[in-house]
Amino acid sequence: MAATTHTVTNQAPPLVGYDVFTCDRALVEAVERHLDPALLPDARADLSLLGRTAGSSQAQEWGALANENPPVLHTHDRYGNRVDEVAFHPAWHRLLGKAVGAGLTAAWSRPGGHVRRAAGFLVWTQAEAGHGCPVSMTHAAVPALRADPALAAEWEPRLTSIVYDAGLRPAAQKAGVLFGMGMTEKQGGSDVRANTTRATPLSEDGAYTLVGHKWFCSAPMSDAFLVLAQAESGLTCFLVPRVLDDGTRNVFALQRLKNKVGNRSNASGEVEFDGTWARRVGDEGRGVRTIIEMVAATRLDCVIGSAALMRQAVAQAVHHATYREAFGGRLVDKPLMRNVLADLALESEAATTLALRLAAAYDDGGEREQAFLRLAVPAAKYWVTKRCTPLVAEALECLGGNGYVEDSGMPRLLRESPLNSIWEGSGNVQALDVLRALQREPLALNAFLEEVGAARGADHRLDAAIKDLLTELADLAGAEARARRFVERMALVLQGSLLVRYAPAPVADAFCASRLGGDWGAAFGTLPHSLDLGAVVDRAAVHR
Repeated sequence: MAATTHTVTNQAPPLVGYDVFTCDRALVEAVERHLDPALLPDARADLSLLGRTAGSSQAQEWGALANENPPVLHTHDRYGNRVDEVAFHPAWHRLLGKAVGAGLTAAWSRPGGHVRRAAGFLVWTQAEAGHGCPVSMTHAAVPALRADPALAAEWEPRLTSIVYDAGLRPAAQKAGVLFGMGMTEKQGGSDVRANTTRATPLSEDGAYTLVGHKWFCSAPMSDAFLVLAQAESGLTCFLVPRVLDDGTRNVFALQRLKNKVGNRSNASGEVEFDGTWARRVGDEGRGVRTIIEMVAATRLDCVIGSAALMRQAVAQAVHHATYREAFGGRLVDKPLMRNVLADLALESEAATTLALRLAAAYDDGGEREQAFLRLAVPAAKYWVTKRCTPLVAEALECLGGNGYVEDSGMPRLLRESPLNSIWEGSGNVQALDVLRALQREPLALNAFLEEVGAARGADHRLDAAIKDLLTELADLAGAEARARRFVERMALVLQGSLLVRYAPAPVADAFCASRLGGDWGAAFGTLPHSLDLGAVVDRAAVHR
């Protein structure tokens, strides 16, 4: 008799060979909603091509290899000369090359570029999240550099290039460049005004030398960096190239790479400046105001990146439950599992819908939309990134023990999930930023209320939540201690307003009942049983 102990049954096949974009109904609808119809055919074709690549076995292998073979720091060459280089696995370069080639650093140079780029970023980082860091920094450097028109004219064509040109050479000799950022220091963290890096002017044309130490330097093999340093008139923004125009290496001493919980494929380092050449960006003493445009754009990428992690986690959980059988039927058909999956799907769709709405505001660029972003970006960054970790953990649990095994890919998602809540300002920083805008910028609150008010009258639970929020915001005395509470409510009301206007009725109804109406428990899977949960789960499934 033939042995049967190694026959494999009742296992879900790998989720591979699918179009990550086209199979995401919420994302497709958001792109169609926010893009000019004339731009849609090309955008759909480009995003579908990227989606098929992201869902391929090849891209999934690149993601695994880039994380299994993390970057290695080489401070010196064999002769003792400082080289300060980081070596990456070839898979990293393939991932980064695809990202740049897909225009994920080129949003500023084409119509509808931010919506197209946000959708592409959400799709492609599902293959691997770590390389999204240099992609995000490069994209976000453009508005900061525009504080100096001459610098912008020189660097913007390189930043928005769709050619990935690896290696350290003078930027003028490259077909495309990447940017990093260095703000935080050992003594200050998020309190960048406590920075001690000093800037000394060399000439009247904006050249300086820097002396100091950056505690976190993102993407240290980038071609240039935006950093903050103390000049005579106060904290100032500077551009630091890795290689000078004459081909010599700038002083950029990498002390070590950070040993991070997740984000293993990406290098984050400590760097020391000692006579490092830099070019001033913007006026002296206006460093925070100059670099804040970069920070705002990277904060939006934290929202998009978390939405991508959520979407991939939900896709994996629903896929597993669709094929796995237990207790006499498919898991996806079991009422309790269906409740969990629907709850996860709601969170994911709300994150995606909000992220694309913010990207559309960037494309619009009008005064009202800019005011809206002033509140909506930090509120979204606070809430969406906070929801990512519990969602990924619950999605992993849907796979049971299989989800806890590295081969499933779920542990990598889980390790990555807290990151976006920490980078570019942790939760408290975002809450304080919202509070500051509420106190100083009345146009921002007006724009926010106009946005959420567009759905008034469509759902009584949303109407009640808006009323409660207005009561909360009417008295900001002692607001710091309760800032997290009302920022959470702002984000939920904004998500609810968007879903009521744009999502199918079962999705909007379930979101308002649970997140706004209070008919919800403290864990995922506690939605009211009377809702149409099957429709919510089916919408989140990967239909090939």
